[in-house]
Amino acid sequence: MSSVLPPSAAIPAAPANAPAAQRTAFRVLGAISASHLINDMMQSLILAIYPVLKGEFSLSFGQIGLITLTYQLTASLFQPLVGLYTDRKPTPYSLPIGMTFTLAGLLLLAFAPSFGVVLVAAALVGTGSSIFHPESSRVARMASGGRHGMAQSLFQVGGNTGSALGPLVAAVVIVPYGQSSVAWFCLAALLGIALLIQVSRWYALHHAAAKARAALRPAVAPLPRGKVIGAIGVLLLLIFSKYFYIAGISSFYTFYLIEKFGLSVQGSQYHLFIFLFASALGTLIGGPVGDRIGRKPVIWASILGVAPFALLLPHADLFWTTTLTILIGLILSSAFSAILVYAQELIPGKVGMVSGLFFGFAFGMGGLGAAMLGLLADHTSIDYVYQVIAYLPLLGIVAMLLPNIERKKAAH
Repeated sequence: MSSVLPPSAAIPAAPANAPAAQRTAFRVLGAISASHLINDMMQSLILAIYPVLKGEFSLSFGQIGLITLTYQLTASLFQPLVGLYTDRKPTPYSLPIGMTFTLAGLLLLAFAPSFGVVLVAAALVGTGSSIFHPESSRVARMASGGRHGMAQSLFQVGGNTGSALGPLVAAVVIVPYGQSSVAWFCLAALLGIALLIQVSRWYALHHAAAKARAALRPAVAPLPRGKVIGAIGVLLLLIFSKYFYIAGISSFYTFYLIEKFGLSVQGSQYHLFIFLFASALGTLIGGPVGDRIGRKPVIWASILGVAPFALLLPHADLFWTTTLTILIGLILSSAFSAILVYAQELIPGKVGMVSGLFFGFAFGMGGLGAAMLGLLADHTSIDYVYQVIAYLPLLGIVAMLLPNIERKKAAH
């Protein structure tokens, strides 16, 4: 990420004599993953500077949750619409446009004079996310060479690593130097825009070939319509349990550590970084393992497998709280890549719409969770919130209802 490659060499395809269906364009995947890192790092700054904003504007936990809700709703409501539009009319250069919205939101956040302006800044960042994710997920699938789970994991690990870096840079830069220091991260946004211009050029060049290959092999759903709808419903319920739970960790973990264990703001930010970095590492697991053994076992194990650790967390001391959140991050984060690829295989030919729906629903559940849990914290306590959300991973049991579509595809 230290430099932007020249247009002619930035992200070349694999050798021309390799079969098109077997090529994996790792440079493209690297570029889109790096862009995802930059995009999500900037977005995570909103969550990471909540203690600074709380002190600056004397915010309640309900207002903290409202900031997350504003960001997540703008991200979630627009994403399926963007994906549906780009399925019909792919728009390669929408990628740098999306990050430009995020850049504008960061600038506004850096100099926001009031809580209302903070909400507008959060909405701009959310809009940037809604434009970025559907098309970038399509690029990852185009560049996968058929290794769809691996490609989505590489794409997702960039985003999760960026999310992990947010609290770290907040602790090092924003907490000591204040709200206005957010403006420095606009330099990262400019780097991301330059990188995404290169990705967009590759996308524009390769889209026609991908469309021609798709015409030769028309998309066929592996299941009847009713079963597809049922499976999508199960996947959305799993997304709800995952991201409602994650909202409790990411939005309120710093406050939980400060209130329960007496940590400083900076100390709590470092712990949040550890959790999010563990989540980034876990992302690498789900996609490749799903490519080998199937998506369903990964989905089931990654959500339901978290339940024992989530139930223990509210009763742990600081050492075990840190240990348990690392385990939770590693296991739970492996789910999304497998869920997304499974959904794309359920509804073939609609990569943008499916990606937009699932990214959007994930953001929406995160925002709704933050708002509702913030209100609950205002009326009870942060500790009580952690006791309530501990039961959410038990919903992972519904993964048993998912059909094994790998067998269905093999039968065809």
